[in-house]
Amino acid sequence: MSDAGSEIWFYHLERSSLDEVLPGLLDKTLGRGWRALVKGPAGRLEQIDPLLWTWRDDSFLAHGRADAPHAARQPILLSETGENLNGAQALFILDGAEPGETQEYERCFIIFDGRDETALTAARARWRALKAAGANLAYWKQSPEGRWEKAA
Repeated sequence: MSDAGSEIWFYHLERSSLDEVLPGLLDKTLGRGWRALVKGPAGRLEQIDPLLWTWRDDSFLAHGRADAPHAARQPILLSETGENLNGAQALFILDGAEPGETQEYERCFIIFDGRDETALTAARARWRALKAAGANLAYWKQSPEGRWEKAA
């Protein structure tokens, strides 16, 4: 994984689920004027797809699938392969998916469930490898109140 120029942020879920956190992060990403690519396994993407249409009563997050028509026009693209078809500036990595090359992104978000020992162990190993490679890393965890705090 190459990280030249990219910030790589780890999000350690402790009090909230991915379904609770991901839509807000995607909304903030779009608010910056960026596009997003969400990479994960097919089952997770199938779960997220309807969630993004209904995440708030007064709003939805427009998105599409990489394997569907008009992928390049989507502000948020859900992908198993991670090919950046929509010119995204932000890459979201779910369920231990491999980020691949990240230099074309402004920021890569690696989101993992800290209550899952396998996911936690894998995230720690990924952090150590990236740190040893000199990557620009940040680690975010949830406070007892549920706010995100930068811990490293």
